[in-house]
Amino acid sequence: MSDSLGWIIVAFALYLLMMVIVGAVYAKKNSSSEDYFLGGRQLNGWVAALSAQASDMSGWLLMGLPGSVYALGTGQAWIAIGLLIGTVCNWLFISGRLRRYTIRANNALTLPTYFENRFHDKKRVLLLISSVTIVIFFLVYTASALAAGGKLFHSVFGMDYRIALTVGALVILTYTFMGGFLAVCVTDFIQGTLMLVGLLAVPILAWALVGSGHVSEALELSGAPGGAAGFLSLTNDGTGTYHAVDIISQLAWGLGYCGMPHVLVRFMAVKDEQELKKSKGIAIIWVTLSLTFAVIIGVIGRAYLYPVLLSGGAEENVFIQMIIKLFTEDIKAPVIGGIFLCGILAAIMSTADSQLLVSASSVAEDIFKGIWKKDANDKTVLLVSRITVFVIAILAYVIALNPNSSIMGLVSNAWAGLGAAFGPTVLLSLYWKRTNFQGAVAGIAAGALTVIVWDYIPLAGGNTLGTVTGLYSLAIGFAISLLVIVVVSLLTPAPSEEMLREFEDVKNNRNIDV
Repeated sequence: MSDSLGWIIVAFALYLLMMVIVGAVYAKKNSSSEDYFLGGRQLNGWVAALSAQASDMSGWLLMGLPGSVYALGTGQAWIAIGLLIGTVCNWLFISGRLRRYTIRANNALTLPTYFENRFHDKKRVLLLISSVTIVIFFLVYTASALAAGGKLFHSVFGMDYRIALTVGALVILTYTFMGGFLAVCVTDFIQGTLMLVGLLAVPILAWALVGSGHVSEALELSGAPGGAAGFLSLTNDGTGTYHAVDIISQLAWGLGYCGMPHVLVRFMAVKDEQELKKSKGIAIIWVTLSLTFAVIIGVIGRAYLYPVLLSGGAEENVFIQMIIKLFTEDIKAPVIGGIFLCGILAAIMSTADSQLLVSASSVAEDIFKGIWKKDANDKTVLLVSRITVFVIAILAYVIALNPNSSIMGLVSNAWAGLGAAFGPTVLLSLYWKRTNFQGAVAGIAAGALTVIVWDYIPLAGGNTLGTVTGLYSLAIGFAISLLVIVVVSLLTPAPSEEMLREFEDVKNNRNIDV
């Protein structure tokens, strides 16, 4: 096993070195804040598609989701179904119109700037409230990615969790700090490709070794919840039959997509409409295959690893353990195993880097230049953004120091907060011309506060409303935000003629340099 571990270490070292080199190369190409935050709007279809999906799925795809399925069964696939629906709708209905609107709205570089320009917010209230919301929830989201990295290194190399966490955080910080958006997108493209190959190859090989006729038998022997039949049922949650609220909560994950700044910024950065059309098909195929095989990993992994049973939080390591067993014991190709383990690291890094960059843009471009020092030049903005990347990474690192942190739990909270705060506002800003400044402010605040109250404030006999009802906070937060935007917009003055004209230009694709 020592020789195998040595080859795995070599694969990891080479991969991490390659990511740092990419950061160094693209550091020379950042001559302006638009270059650093949007890559000069020059992304091609392949890079835009894979970087958007890789930055979105993170370690959750290769650790959180398979771990849930491994522990409770395929009933957990409702989350994947919701995310698939959300991804498809996001690319079909949000991407093109958002790209055009950000160009029409005074070439907005960030989501907060888009809100400010879209609603002609002269007081910059939207800029401030949306930037603060991004930083708060991305702290938690980035912490989830760093925690996943720590668990990966700990599981593979037996490293102390905190040392492992430090190594992963330093590499991510280095190439994001140097290279900016283009470095992040190019590394995400590499990482997205590696993730997909690993997701497809590992469960297929493991299934072949188990034997198609022995999977159900192995599931029974492993003590799968509900037996093999219950474990493989979409209507079973591991302890009993799903209720409607359980399915609604899991499907509601898909609502988060239209409010994810690190995904939406890819739409804004695509070179032109033709490349965007190409991106749609690539992204939809990628996410369909990835989510399907992540669920399969949870099922096949339980059968393949038996008689070893993962428990006490170790369920999230099922993909890691499959790779190690497959390529060090059964096939004996440790270099290949190391490359596939790098795929898990890739998933983690591709999300953390994007979140760091979006947080940096919110602080440097939106708060520092937009509110505090409006005459700041590009050099100063770039310096502030890099300092912000460092500070955010340190704070996320502190949050992730607890080795018992649940990747699924951290992602769930951050996803709900961002989706409920921004999703309805993005959707209505693109498709309902009556949406106004007051409605947007109220909607963002209502969505974010609903999630915080629902998940963190014990209002029901010492328990949170989320615990008592079992309803995911994103579902209730999105609905309340949507309702608040409509009601407040109708009760306050209608948008100006200029705002309505901009809306019609975007709707009809007029007067836009696309």
